[in-house]
Amino acid sequence: MITTPHTPSMTADMSLTSAGTHTSTETGSWAMTTHSAIWSTNTGRPTHRAVREQTAVRPALVSCAVIATVTLLCAANLVDVYGSFALWAAAAVPAAAAGAAIAFAGVFPALRLWWQLVFLVVAQWVVGPVVCLNTTTVGRVVPSLETLRLGWTGTFGSFKYLIAIEPPVGDAQGAMLAVWTLCLWTAAIAGFFALLPDARWSFVSIVLEIAALCACALLGTSTGVARIPCGIMFTLILIVWLSWRMRMFEPGRWISAGVIVVLAAATAFGGCLLVPADRTILRDHYEPPLSPNDYTSPLSTMRAYIKSYRDTTVLSVRNLPEGTGVRLAVMDRFDGNVWNLSDSRSSGDSANYTRVGTSIDNHTKGKAFTAEFTVHDGLGDDWLPLAGAATSVRFSNKKHTEAFYYNAGTRSGLLRGGVAKGLTYTETGIIPDEPDDKQIAEAEAARIEQPKAEDVPNEVGKFASATAGGRSHGGETAQQLASMLKEEGWFSHGLGSDYASSPGHGNHRLTQLLGGEMVGDSEQYASAMALMARELGLPSRVVLGFLPKDKDGSITNARTETHGDGTVIDFTGNDVTAWVEINLDRYGWVPFYPTPKETKTPDDDQNLTPPNPQNLVRQPPLPLTDPLRDETNTTSQSSFGGTEAAETPTPSKWAQAGRAIGQVALYGSPVWALLLVGGAILLGKAVQLALLRKRGTPQTRMASGWQSVAVLALQSGVDVHGTRREQSQQIAEQLKLDPDALRSACSQADYATFSGQGMSDAQAASYWEGIDELRAAMLAALPRMRRWRTKLSLRGLRRMKPADVTAKYHKAQAKAQPRQGDGSAQAPDQHTKRRFSHARH
Repeated sequence: MITTPHTPSMTADMSLTSAGTHTSTETGSWAMTTHSAIWSTNTGRPTHRAVREQTAVRPALVSCAVIATVTLLCAANLVDVYGSFALWAAAAVPAAAAGAAIAFAGVFPALRLWWQLVFLVVAQWVVGPVVCLNTTTVGRVVPSLETLRLGWTGTFGSFKYLIAIEPPVGDAQGAMLAVWTLCLWTAAIAGFFALLPDARWSFVSIVLEIAALCACALLGTSTGVARIPCGIMFTLILIVWLSWRMRMFEPGRWISAGVIVVLAAATAFGGCLLVPADRTILRDHYEPPLSPNDYTSPLSTMRAYIKSYRDTTVLSVRNLPEGTGVRLAVMDRFDGNVWNLSDSRSSGDSANYTRVGTSIDNHTKGKAFTAEFTVHDGLGDDWLPLAGAATSVRFSNKKHTEAFYYNAGTRSGLLRGGVAKGLTYTETGIIPDEPDDKQIAEAEAARIEQPKAEDVPNEVGKFASATAGGRSHGGETAQQLASMLKEEGWFSHGLGSDYASSPGHGNHRLTQLLGGEMVGDSEQYASAMALMARELGLPSRVVLGFLPKDKDGSITNARTETHGDGTVIDFTGNDVTAWVEINLDRYGWVPFYPTPKETKTPDDDQNLTPPNPQNLVRQPPLPLTDPLRDETNTTSQSSFGGTEAAETPTPSKWAQAGRAIGQVALYGSPVWALLLVGGAILLGKAVQLALLRKRGTPQTRMASGWQSVAVLALQSGVDVHGTRREQSQQIAEQLKLDPDALRSACSQADYATFSGQGMSDAQAASYWEGIDELRAAMLAALPRMRRWRTKLSLRGLRRMKPADVTAKYHKAQAKAQPRQGDGSAQAPDQHTKRRFSHARH
């Protein structure tokens, strides 16, 4: 039987053809040939309807997982609002998962829309209250009527609670329903749009997530939890997911996937730098219906406590550490008549009373304690007695919990509606560590902004300058002021048989104290010292509270008695005292007690005139290094009342953007990594082309030349397969190139491979010159972005290896020659083609 001679040009170049798509004539079923209709419609996968529905589930699961993750990154702004990651996660994680699951239910036609709405209602007003108000349920699982009622009101009231309460809010009064609502509805609605067939709806999901991120940031705190990492992850995940949804992200092409990831990371990192460091927090702009400065000056009521309840127990405290005082109110504004709280939050911290949750954020170092307070007769104002820095205050009556306000800056509390007899509450807190006298003397005064003291008597400035005007350290200055008042002054309440002493602490009374008779009690001495400190540039404030005093008025531990398994101390009206606090660097607010001993009472025959400031030993002038500044210096105001002429200009948004871009480019930006990776790819491909051009026989080099053209076409997105002739036609048609040049190049490669004739080095070099021109023409035919993507693509590079396939071909032909005379000649010929089809050219 005569066999048909084998035509070399029809041999398949299988280096670019995947398994199962051979174009050469092979034995086997005709249905698997590339020209059959069966092969054209065969995808290699089952086409059963159930299988098709199952394949649609996988991308839906991926999108739902992305939406849930991004929603949790948005809600991460609320972690420090609740004060505990576990508490936040208990509501945020199941809410985000439930929202994503409700969105995923839309994959199944029977559960779309109406059933999804039912699921949302149940998740919000049944499951949510069970999770967030678990203590009101039956057996921690079944919701009670109270659970459902609080769940309905808490859904809307929890947001107001979050901005009205100073963090951490804990889980009181349904506060966790805020994060539950945000996560549930954001994940459900964003997931609904993310699963729509048209990928362009994914932009709506991204807008919703960005809106949720902004909402959580407004409800959060100025510091947040891992703000930059969460922002980078938020942007990175959304960019990669959107690229995948728009079919721009191909995980199989790891270089293109890497480029998208790196660009997304650069965008996320740069975007986080562009965001201003200062956040807008709703809580800072929310003005609760409370104005502490409208209250009567707490210091003005001091003498009334002593007059009416001098020997009567007004407050009992159990398990309070020995020698610890109890604060009532703190005042930092002097208007010439009284000390009171600041006018607003912007001018000081004494008026910054806010509602708090079950816990109070506290970073004070010291001794922890838990004390139980019981109020008796005498305390009728709104000022709540507290000790140290509170971490929580618990009331047995829910009404008192809602009426409680706390000022973390002054460590004082306020109970709207008044403190009444029989009130009991428990405080957990920390007694701050206090520095010793040496540490105080070496400490510098802190630089903070305080309200300006008005109508200060001239005697205050004279005594301050004469007493401690030359001290180089703020702490030493405060010590000197307290020591002078305590040593030079006399004590009297001016009640009953006491030596005559007028009440009050305004400018008129202080003029009497420093210019007439230096007689008074802690109300006058604390006011005088606080104003003297202000005159010398020391930040000061006046505190009113209870001190465990002995008969001299000094703090003692002997007042604390042991009862059963705890200690008890009873405070009387005589224990109400005023003292001064000075803010020192590294130590914060340090107490000073300028009042003379209560046993140092004057007689009628004694000279009570204060010392003449001119006769006091004047201190040397202030050193030029680190001088103490007055109020005008600390607030950057001139002596003429205007602002300084040379103010630092606020940089524009364009300047901020340019600075951020510069930082991105300078400090290890992912853009540098992208450039390095791209440069390495271009260098590696250039070296590979040089090896193909120089390595091997002339026949091998010519075959490798065509291989470089075919791989370049593959990298550019051209569907190349089959023989070289078929590949040349595909390239010419899809890239709109001259088919003659491509046909000539493939014919020369076929001749060099299959003719058996020797080729010279000059012929190989000339052939490669044509290949270079052909590759340049292919790149020029591509759009700019596609051209760079082709240059950076690594697709098919492993197939570009120098290989002498001519020897394999002729060896196979030699084995087939002895069998050409019998009837089985065609089968070996086909077998030879199959063996050769896997050779790399």
